[in-house]
Amino acid sequence: MRRTLEDIEAVVRERICRICTDRTITGECGLDNPSTCALFRLFPQVARAIQSTDSDDIRDYIQSIRAQVCSVCSEQAADGSCQSRQMVACALDAYLIPVIDAIEEAAGKKFDRSKVVKSPNSPPGKWAISR
Repeated sequence: MRRTLEDIEAVVRERICRICTDRTITGECGLDNPSTCALFRLFPQVARAIQSTDSDDIRDYIQSIRAQVCSVCSEQAADGSCQSRQMVACALDAYLIPVIDAIEEAAGKKFDRSKVVKSPNSPPGKWAISR
């Protein structure tokens, strides 16, 4: 059964919002303006970018996200830099691996984490996305 975009978004919201550092003590979104969350503001592009990538290499997902999502995001500068990404204030970037997991699982696929590039500075068990 193919899930709708709304179904996939609900799965992602359930998984990501509950671990997001911007949530309040009551579990609500703590952003001043929740519609500014890049993950959900650009969710159709996020889902398309992830579903169009068939790889176990996180770098392929990052490339797809940068090309299909970041390129149309108002937060990204013309040179491709992004203050929000650099400050770890972009939920899409900060939670990319669990977002990929949620979308892939909703589509019946599994992302192989053994291919994730680990930063030498990452604590054990923490994943880092190479830039």
